[in-house]
Amino acid sequence: MPEKEKKLRFGVIGAGKLGGFHTNTLSKMPEVELVGVSDPDLMRAQVLAWRHNCVAYKTEEELLSQVDALVVAAPTEYHAIIGVKALEAGVHVLMEKPIANSEEGARKLLETAEKNKVVLQVGHSERFNSAVVETMKHVKNPRYITIERLGPYDPRVAATGVTLDLMIHDLDILLTMIDSEIVSFEALGASLLSNHEDLCNVRIKFKNGCLADVTASRATMEASRRMRIYQQDSYLSVDYMSARLKIYTKKTPVIKSLDDIEITYPKLEPKQPIKEELYHFMDCIKTARTPTPSGEKGLKALRLALEITEAMRRFEVSGSKAEEAQESLSRSLSDIGKAASVLIEEGLKNAGIDKH
Repeated sequence: MPEKEKKLRFGVIGAGKLGGFHTNTLSKMPEVELVGVSDPDLMRAQVLAWRHNCVAYKTEEELLSQVDALVVAAPTEYHAIIGVKALEAGVHVLMEKPIANSEEGARKLLETAEKNKVVLQVGHSERFNSAVVETMKHVKNPRYITIERLGPYDPRVAATGVTLDLMIHDLDILLTMIDSEIVSFEALGASLLSNHEDLCNVRIKFKNGCLADVTASRATMEASRRMRIYQQDSYLSVDYMSARLKIYTKKTPVIKSLDDIEITYPKLEPKQPIKEELYHFMDCIKTARTPTPSGEKGLKALRLALEITEAMRRFEVSGSKAEEAQESLSRSLSDIGKAASVLIEEGLKNAGIDKH
């Protein structure tokens, strides 16, 4: 009989919300031996450890010597420090997004992973959303893309702006989807509920002519995560939250009525993105291959997010100017709608449809 495959020994750094998700998921994976959870707040780590039958540690050093792989779900400012320690110890690391809070920290992580021949994966879990995975199969030279990621405020992430906290997911997907250089971008943000931007809108122009409008907000009561992709012969509508994809495709070169447009709903298998990214991480460890959300791609998304954050500072407001900022952002979003209308009208005209 073949020898039974040895389980990978995992540890989790950070007993907060994301650390809890990872700990819960790992505890249910038969291929994993969950060793423990580390957090400066030992009681919080202990509660999580009790729930999932593992050991609580106050420092990451205590945990590193006992694991093969580590999930780092600590605050962003500690990513580089903790990650470098783990990688130098020969431990494979899944680093929650963003990879670090600075390009310097991210590069240090990449260099250390390469030097020690260990896997570094960035936790851009949205890549493993069933709808996103399927969408990537249908993307063909997009002309215009809109992405919105909206939700209510969460005080636990007040130390980080919405660009690094939320929008970075969509920047990573966008940079993966569009194989072209960015030639320019315009960014607008507003600080309404924290000391960092809570709303952000950026319009990105690519060298190949594609235009993308990306909006992120943590000052919206109703959650919404959607992406729309306009292409020459089709339109893709993606709902991240429900993991649904709707595809509108032209049946004929010239559209005479809506009957000439085929609407399809690809059947998607419901999957948990965090679980899928952990399995991908494990597979990369076992096969010594580079993860899809690699350290290099994490750095690329981080660099763009930092550039956007810097560009927004001239618009960033708070306190008495909050209302003015909201009006400014609304005007920007209105412009986005106008741009989309122009593009759609042009597409209909080229297809031979009179919109009236």
